[in-house]
Amino acid sequence: MDYPAPTPCDLLIEAGWVVPVEPHGVVLGDHAVVVSGGRIVAILPSDQARSRFLPTQIVSRPESVLLPGLVNAHTHNPMTLLRGVADDLPLMPWLTQHIWPIEAAVMGPEYVADGVELAIAEMLRGGTTCCNENYFFPDVQAATYRKYGFRAVVGLPIIEFPSVWASTPAEYFDKGLEVHDNYRRDPLVSLSFAPHAPYTVSDAGFERIGILADQLDLPVHCHVHETAHEVEESLKSHGVRPIARLDKLGVWNDRMIAVHMTQLNDAEIALSGKRGVSVVHCPQSNLTLASGFCKVDALRRAGVNVAIGTDGCASNNDLDMFEEMRTAALLAKGVAMDATAVDAPSALRMATLGGAVALGLNNAIGSIEAGKQADLICVAMDALETQPLYHAISQLVYYCGRAQVQDVWIAGERKLSGRELIGFDVVAVREKAAHWRARIASIRPKVS
Repeated sequence: MDYPAPTPCDLLIEAGWVVPVEPHGVVLGDHAVVVSGGRIVAILPSDQARSRFLPTQIVSRPESVLLPGLVNAHTHNPMTLLRGVADDLPLMPWLTQHIWPIEAAVMGPEYVADGVELAIAEMLRGGTTCCNENYFFPDVQAATYRKYGFRAVVGLPIIEFPSVWASTPAEYFDKGLEVHDNYRRDPLVSLSFAPHAPYTVSDAGFERIGILADQLDLPVHCHVHETAHEVEESLKSHGVRPIARLDKLGVWNDRMIAVHMTQLNDAEIALSGKRGVSVVHCPQSNLTLASGFCKVDALRRAGVNVAIGTDGCASNNDLDMFEEMRTAALLAKGVAMDATAVDAPSALRMATLGGAVALGLNNAIGSIEAGKQADLICVAMDALETQPLYHAISQLVYYCGRAQVQDVWIAGERKLSGRELIGFDVVAVREKAAHWRARIASIRPKVS
């Protein structure tokens, strides 16, 4: 009897455990993922994979978990160069007395490019394969992400204040739309509108964003209900809470990626579910700035898609999505006073497929399914401290750290191999970081 010849493919990754995320909570033992043309072709038992496919390359990780790359759904990655520059402060003094004055002194294309480059290196070493960016000079950000083959949603900043990127609201829109035109067909870099917050964007600005987002089919990425002060100021200035204002302006809908959301009442939670809003939970940043607690369990019960983000390194100090997952799961239990709130599979889903849904990329990434992009990571489970392993997903969420990430692929391209970055001049990245540390340290006393 003649058997069909094995099908050629680019890559076969074998793992002791494959966690596809979809179906929810499933762990596949001794399975392999087949990759060709940058996409996932099949997920099947390892012995079957070897007989059915003829790979150009085989990566065998019998003591590792293979899972989708993590999606950091809220970042300010140029601010990686401000890591630890102004700790232990509440939000508004942190912003107005430290961060904004420093940024005014150093911000420019070189600062943005070097900060993004450092962030990409950190994210890859931590298993993050996609981020949702919100900062100035989106053209420089996009070019840097493209250079390193990193998947990113780059925000087109909208704010009422002048900056070195744009002087007026009209200029923010004009320059942002030009960036959109340059990257609208890029395979890895996509765009969003990124109004900073309700307190820094006018009604007219939000109304125009709503119209353009519909026309261009773009998400809207915004800090919302981050602090009690924000809500109080909105009541004074507009007579309503920020969510009510955004709903009236037509932007509280399924395009909205609402970040932080620590100040919510039951009606706002229900409305967010009804409108199809996605929420990005940034637990460590919220704790760092004492902004409040996001009611993650209540949001999920209301049908709200919840993702996870680190925020920027100036308010979190790292881009570690493993820490973020663990903190999100534990904090949700404490806030809900319920040990079953946000279990390990749900936390992992928030950090992968939940982020992809928020960014409108769930047809391409966020889970290991045939036809999706091969954004994949291998997490080693052979360390003494990892033993014994009963439940792979629980181990990933409640114990594992980013130092256990061994391999990373984005669209089937190897970005990390045995903890070693591919395509990075690590010495040069360190030197650039040292340059900015010296420059920023020299101006810090002027803004203290």
